[in-house]
Amino acid sequence: MSSELPTRKAYPTDLTDEQWAIVEPLIPPAKNRHGGRPRTISMREVLNTILYLNRTGCQWDMLPHDLLPKSTVYDYFAQWRDDGTLAIIVDTLRTQVRLAEGREATPSAACVDTQSVKTTEVGGDQRGYDGGKKIKGRKRHLLVDTLGLLIAVVVTGANADDGSAAPQLLKTVRQADFPRLQTIFGDNKYHNKKLDKWLKQKRPGWSIEVKMRPQHRPGFTPVPKRWVVERSNAWHGRSRRNSKDYERRPESSAAMIQISHIHLMVKRLRPAKPPKFNYRIAA
Repeated sequence: MSSELPTRKAYPTDLTDEQWAIVEPLIPPAKNRHGGRPRTISMREVLNTILYLNRTGCQWDMLPHDLLPKSTVYDYFAQWRDDGTLAIIVDTLRTQVRLAEGREATPSAACVDTQSVKTTEVGGDQRGYDGGKKIKGRKRHLLVDTLGLLIAVVVTGANADDGSAAPQLLKTVRQADFPRLQTIFGDNKYHNKKLDKWLKQKRPGWSIEVKMRPQHRPGFTPVPKRWVVERSNAWHGRSRRNSKDYERRPESSAAMIQISHIHLMVKRLRPAKPPKFNYRIAA
């Protein structure tokens, strides 16, 4: 696997040597089953290009010329989206961050919530109108641990009911992978009989605990336990690719959230060195 350093001028989104050392073992090896040509593309540059696109929100066809072209990078993006590589990287980094924070490897509680976002004129399915938020587009369903670290994400049309669509999100999480998980915090939209029935049948031992916003309290009031998922949405909002849903496929929309969170966690594990400033000493 090629891990040569880029010869171009670095972008702020580029992975440092220490950050790349964490991610490199998680990149799938080249498939040379029949003696095909060895991989010559730098996987570090592939990931740097995807991170640049995710953070800046540029189009695939308008990537800077000193990065890899869409014809090279998009195939890897689609492959990692479809074969579960991005999900594996998220799971591995989340475990490492939790251990670094002095937590258990897996959480005992999680938080669930949704975020409705507008779409563009680009074609694609899974679209609808969220009457509550007055938004026409798609809805991101997020499950995070109590540190706000991503566990799972699913994208549907914005008209999907939060509680009724929750099983679609939760079924992507295997109970065997989270043996300590018991409680999932959510708002009153998850007070749903269909969801309760599904949990009882498919995820025994898991329960939804509804956290209500305090009444008669003006302005924004963080709801205990539940506010962490709101913070996660704010983290993802730093990446301009997530300001709207620009993707044709909802799976690509979910992959962009995973990429944003991968970048966030790898920077938390190995923060980039702060820039050095050389101030002129006054005479």
